[in-house]
Formats: sequence, structure tokens, C-alpha cells
Amino acid sequence: QVQLVEPGGGLVHTGGSLRLFCAASEFTLDYYAIGWFRQAPGKEREAVACISYSDGSTYFADSVKGRFTISRDNAKNTVYLQMNSLEPEDTAVYYCAANLMRSRCGSTILQYEYSYWGQGTQVTVSS
Repeated sequence: QVQLVEPGGGLVHTGGSLRLFCAASEFTLDYYAIGWFRQAPGKEREAVACISYSDGSTYFADSVKGRFTISRDNAKNTVYLQMNSLEPEDTAVYYCAANLMRSRCGSTILQYEYSYWGQGTQVTVSS
């Protein structure tokens, strides 16, 4: 059965950093676009980052450009989201998800294309 887990969340002060992990078991992430999403209290879930397989391209939401980076280690079957210069506005539950419909993120992220989702991890940035 496909399983995705997202360790790495936690509490950090403004300006701090966290690294989130998206790890798969019985499922190879190598071939698919992998997205990171977040949902803050009272807000809709939004895409924050994506990394492609086919061409290595990435996507970042405007709100996180220059602060977040995404990478993947196929040998470890893991995708990473490095979050730097965190702000209170980054507080949310973060989810990773695999897009089994395509291997390239594209310029927009369509959430319905992401079929396998982790359970989410809480990131809290204190002011």
C-alpha cells in the first residue's frame, strides 16, 4: 500500500528554518512530480512548491520564492522542502503529494492531479 510520511515539522521562531521530508514506502517517487502544499487555519489549501522528474524544473508560490527550496534524493526515495526565513504567515499544516498523472510540475499546480497525499505535518512559526 502506498504510504507517504512528512516528518520535519515543528515550532520555530520568525527567521528560523525547518526542513520537511516527504518519504515513500512501497512507492517510488522518482517518476512523478512531487508537490508541497499547506493549509493554514481558515484558509484553503495552497500549493507552495513542486519538483519535477522529467526535466528537474521546480515551482514555488510567490509567497515563498527566495525562502523555500525543494530537492529530491531518488536514492533515498525522499523529497525535501527546505524552509528558510520563516514568517508567522508560513504557519500551516504542510502536505506532500505525488502527481501520478505527470512528471513535470508546470507553471501552475492542479491539486486534483495529486493522487497520493501524506497526512500532513504542523509547522508553527512564532512571532
